[in-house]
Amino acid sequence: MLTVIRTLQLEKQIDDFKLGPIELTIEPGTITALVGNNGSGKSTLMKLMMNLVKSDHGKIYLFDQEIAPANEKWKTNVGYQPQATVGYAPFTGETLKQMIAPLYPTWDQQLFNDVVTELNISLKKPFNKLSPGAQQKLSFALTIARNTPLLILDEPTAHLDIPSKKLIIDRLVQWMEGGERSIIIASHQVEDIKKLADYLVILHHGQMIGHYEKGNLSEQYARFWLKEPLTNHDIPHIIARDDLTIVSNQAAATEAYLNEHRIEYINHEQIDLEEIITFLLTNKH
Repeated sequence: MLTVIRTLQLEKQIDDFKLGPIELTIEPGTITALVGNNGSGKSTLMKLMMNLVKSDHGKIYLFDQEIAPANEKWKTNVGYQPQATVGYAPFTGETLKQMIAPLYPTWDQQLFNDVVTELNISLKKPFNKLSPGAQQKLSFALTIARNTPLLILDEPTAHLDIPSKKLIIDRLVQWMEGGERSIIIASHQVEDIKKLADYLVILHHGQMIGHYEKGNLSEQYARFWLKEPLTNHDIPHIIARDDLTIVSNQAAATEAYLNEHRIEYINHEQIDLEEIITFLLTNKH
């Protein structure tokens, strides 16, 4: 099966920070969220995917073709929105559009116009005269309109108000319906991840903790309210507990154990995705 991105033993050392080794495969037609603390390596991984920084070790394949510095024609298949744009400062949105559109055979002018209208983006002001939120909106419009098979978006809703965030999330959902497309998104916004992501890649201090299907992950974690405090029981898969509650990362197995050993519980329920991510990032897997 064709893969969108595949990394093999990917590593990068920057001063005292090391990313990797990263072994990752992303399938077409999916939205993958890179999730982690500040400084976990999300942006570095994206820059490696775009060949903006050189890896120390390993390989990256885009649509099953190895990324090679000598040939960057593959970049016409990727729309990349970094956290901070370089080189946009003196140009208006209209000029930037005229510069970028010819580089992408798939450029969708109607899509660009629609996003500009929805987000009330000024195309007449120089980029550096726009507010951070307005810069983010314009960057997004210039990225999604490339209409490439893959979008790589680094914190695309940062600096935005709530209505603008919703418009961007809705637009991405609609864009995904247009064919065999894929998105890789880095975000600290749990609500964005909930609404968009099919898969989560969890990074912590440069290490990849895991690659998870969001629905399965949500089903695996649950909190149980016990009828009485536990005594002399080492219940499997428990990652947090107090007198009358336990949290499991394998809910079905824990429930079976409780029933088998006749440990009564009042109720149990799945826990919120934000709490699951917190457990994963604090090594309570």
